[in-house]
Amino acid sequence: MTGESKRQQVPLLSKLAYGMGDVGCNFSWMFVGNFLMIFYTDVFGIGMGAVATLMLVSRIWDAVNDPIVGGLSDRTHSRWGRYRPWLLFGAPLTAIVLVLTFWAHPDWSQSGKVVYMAVTYGTLVLGYTCVNIPYGTLCGAMTQNIDERAKLNTSRSVSAMIAIGVINIVTIPLITLFGGGNMQRGYLLTAVLYGAIFAACHVFCFSKTREVVEVPVRQKMPLKVQIRSVVRNRPYLLALLGQILFGFILYGRNADMLYYFTYVEGDATLFSFYSLAIIVPSIIGAACFPAVFKWTSNKGWAASLFALGTGIAMTALYFFSPNTSPVPFYLFAALSQFFFSGFNTAIYAIIPDCVEYSEWITGIRNDGFQYAFISLGNKVGMALGTSLLALALGMAGYESNAVQNGEVLSIMRHGFSTIPGVLWILTAGVLFFYRLDKRTYNRIVAVIRRRSGEKGNLG
Repeated sequence: MTGESKRQQVPLLSKLAYGMGDVGCNFSWMFVGNFLMIFYTDVFGIGMGAVATLMLVSRIWDAVNDPIVGGLSDRTHSRWGRYRPWLLFGAPLTAIVLVLTFWAHPDWSQSGKVVYMAVTYGTLVLGYTCVNIPYGTLCGAMTQNIDERAKLNTSRSVSAMIAIGVINIVTIPLITLFGGGNMQRGYLLTAVLYGAIFAACHVFCFSKTREVVEVPVRQKMPLKVQIRSVVRNRPYLLALLGQILFGFILYGRNADMLYYFTYVEGDATLFSFYSLAIIVPSIIGAACFPAVFKWTSNKGWAASLFALGTGIAMTALYFFSPNTSPVPFYLFAALSQFFFSGFNTAIYAIIPDCVEYSEWITGIRNDGFQYAFISLGNKVGMALGTSLLALALGMAGYESNAVQNGEVLSIMRHGFSTIPGVLWILTAGVLFFYRLDKRTYNRIVAVIRRRSGEKGNLG
């Protein structure tokens, strides 16, 4: 191992701390993705049409604030670095907004509910952006070693899968326990607990990580120049398309899952059993990414293989039920989650490498700006997935806390299995064309370092 390689090694504690950041992210955003829509319709008493409109309109807000936060984080200068200060100050404030978002007022007028929903959700989106974009960008600032980045993202994904599993298993019991028959209070107190976890995890991540990659001093760069650099970055564009599809499938299905178990299978507690069955495969799948990457030497191909497996297993779920055929149902559920968690690790491991590709081909390094568009792409997918689900259910005649008609039940069933399954297979096809392999990346980094050395000598 060369001296430079040793210098780029990340301590184990820092890897664990970086993973804890995504634990925090999921105690906020996965809680929102999985439970906010049914909270709005069945607890707060807001109509499906208003929820669908909010999800779409909020992406316009994201289109404004994501690039701004990414650019600001790139230009941040502090004794803690560029990205870590955002975790320290942003997470506690966002935790407060998370609590306000899950504070229901079912006795308000419909217009009052919609205004409150729009303000709290819009503020939550901004707060989450201020934490998540710097957090995601931090990986590239911790090392330029491609294998170390793979390990960092494996730590992130394994931690995320554990957190998601815990959230999905315990949330409904916690709401029941805290509420004591009052769903409004149950959701509110659960949000208080999850907000505290969100803030604590990011403060820990801040305290135990370091930014060691020397980033060139940024000059204020016109937006069109930065966009031009992104357009020339083919690996990044494929990663961005992958993130849009990823957000569409993941959050659309997640929003559907509690409806599926409540109304199609007739028992909301089955959601906790389902989550319990997939938590171990989630951890194993995420941990398998480094081995698949080593075999393919291409993170995009690794993501493609994992997406293909996810799509096949998820489509198979359509033919089984946890009530009538529990063994094959939970078997394919476990397989789909194994492949999904491997994909989740791979798709995020791709992003930091695209920064060096951009610097190599254009001379521009804008980590935060690029990650901002990745985040925006994921949120656009989320908006489309959740809003289309809400629109479809609303048009089919969904009624909260009631027996649903056949068309509504069919949408919920397909939204749980066949629709995401087909889209995962499409995602596999997209990422098959990713060509930035390990050998090419190492050659690019060597060129960048040589250029930096030449500039230093000239100086």
